[in-house]
Amino acid sequence: MESLPTTTTTSKSERRWRSKPLQTSKPSILMAFFSCLAWLYVAGRLWQDAENRMLLTSLLKKNSDQRPKVLTVEDKLMVLGCKDLERRIVEAEMDLTLAKSQGYLKNRVQKSGSSSGKKLLAVIGVYTGFGSRLKRNVFRGSWMPKGDALRKLEERGVVIRFVIGRSANRGDSLDRNIDEENRTTNDFLILEGHEEAQEELPKKAKFFFSTAVQIWDAEFYVKVDDNIDLDLEALIGLLDRSRGQDGAYIGCMKSGDVVVEEGKTWYEPDWWKFGDGKSYFRHAAGSAIVLSKNLAQYININSASLKTYAHDDTSVGSWMMGIQATFKDDNRFCCSGINQDKVCSLA
Repeated sequence: MESLPTTTTTSKSERRWRSKPLQTSKPSILMAFFSCLAWLYVAGRLWQDAENRMLLTSLLKKNSDQRPKVLTVEDKLMVLGCKDLERRIVEAEMDLTLAKSQGYLKNRVQKSGSSSGKKLLAVIGVYTGFGSRLKRNVFRGSWMPKGDALRKLEERGVVIRFVIGRSANRGDSLDRNIDEENRTTNDFLILEGHEEAQEELPKKAKFFFSTAVQIWDAEFYVKVDDNIDLDLEALIGLLDRSRGQDGAYIGCMKSGDVVVEEGKTWYEPDWWKFGDGKSYFRHAAGSAIVLSKNLAQYININSASLKTYAHDDTSVGSWMMGIQATFKDDNRFCCSGINQDKVCSLA
């Protein structure tokens, strides 16, 4: 009977001992739960901080790329060297432009001089037309040499050619007649790019001077109308005494009123460009115009942009206005004048 309480007491203590683990597991679970939350929170903050750092790094890199870099001494010297090179290029371009404006340009076309290899004195171009064969024959029988005499004149340094363009209908009878005549006389300068017509006469001067300076190397280039007679020896003597004069623009200088009424003789379509006074600028009369080599070269170089007016003499005069040309008013070129020593006279 006494052993029963002992057994009961033992069983109660065993029940209390077994229930203790059940009581202590709840705080452990709670602690584990809060630990997981803390770990998730810390991990989230670390991930957010890493993302912020990446964003800040990219912004700093972008700003650093946009900021001006600090130039080293070598960089500054390189910049100064480029500026100096740029300045020298600009100066060279200015010098080239000046040289072109003065007619100094190396020409690739093989030029011919006299048979002795010396520079020619002059190339004389006599304007002519398709219907002027009779007039050409008169010139060949008077002041203009022909045949062997023309070749001997070239040996003295003077070339004379009749100057004519091509027909509007290329290859027609007009062109063929000129080609046939030239095969016999060999005294033509045919301007292949020029259309021979009265309304195209102002452009003929550009083609003549441009073509002549490319073919012949001479001191002077002379344009002559076909309505005058030349004192050839007097002209040769005058030009020979004028050798070495760069920029020489020689002729019978004149001016005159601009004709503004359409339909009248000498009408100038661009009359409004000549101011309220309606007067032409100073220019050499068209009967005989002399240009030095560099002025003829200037026309050749700039022919595409040179403006022509209604008349060839005013056109040439306008080209000379904008460059360093020396206007030489010589009344010996006034063909209609009464001077005894003039080099030309009306035919």
